Amino acid sequence: MGEEVRMTSMEEREIAADRKRTHFVLVHGIGGGAWCWYKIRCLMENCGYMVSCIDLKGSGNDRSDADSILSFDDYNQPLMDFMSALPDTDKVILVGQSAGGLSVTQATHKFPNKIRLAVYVAATMLKSGYLTDQDIKDGVPDLSQFGDVYELGFGLGAEQPPTSAIVKKEFQRKIIYQMSPQEDSTLAAMLLRPGPILALMSARFKEEDDSVEKVRRVYVRTMHDNVIKPDQQEAMIKKWPPSHVHVVDSDHSPFFSAPFSLFGILLKVAATSAGCN
Repeated sequence: MGEEVRMTSMEEREIAADRKRTHFVLVHGIGGGAWCWYKIRCLMENCGYMVSCIDLKGSGNDRSDADSILSFDDYNQPLMDFMSALPDTDKVILVGQSAGGLSVTQATHKFPNKIRLAVYVAATMLKSGYLTDQDIKDGVPDLSQFGDVYELGFGLGAEQPPTSAIVKKEFQRKIIYQMSPQEDSTLAAMLLRPGPILALMSARFKEEDDSVEKVRRVYVRTMHDNVIKPDQQEAMIKKWPPSHVHVVDSDHSPFFSAPFSLFGILLKVAATSAGCN
């Protein structure tokens, strides 16, 4: 009996140690912030995993003005700084939602040896960014069916293309959070900020070599998504096939509408990626 208890205790310690070694880095979409992940972060940390949530420039607690952010490199610099500061021996699981997929892809180009797995959650997954008209069709939300939904900012002047955008409050729940709890869509309405749309549209990634393909990718499809619609998700999956595709019955924001399902998927892909790369 005593021997069996010691074996179980040792196994539990090994599991706990493995969880501490598993480091999730969570990246929000346009207008969001680290706060978007509060449910997922709580679930992960309660299970002993290491979690970092990034505020990109002009998002969350970063007080930069979205209309002053004109390049994707500038917008994504907080994630690049975070990845650069990681020890060379560290490998993280990088998770991006929505436009956060562009941030994840840039990281896979720049730091392939520091990424154990890249997970795209209802996300823009384009190997080279917005390089072609088809990339824009596949990866940019088309919300025209809902009417005039955007508040736009014109940091370069009224005659120039808009520099920032945010979905108007009266449309946010209908479009982004239609399956999410009311308190979460209310929280989001309080915290969402204009996103640097001009900077995002400039996202293009040069392939220095084929190292980006060393990073294993997983896609999480959202079946009732009004933002990155299911056909767009499918087109990106076909164009740049990930190793696995998972499906969650949610709106565009599964961290609110289906947190336990998303959490389960992230744990599953983390377990299957152990020892990869």
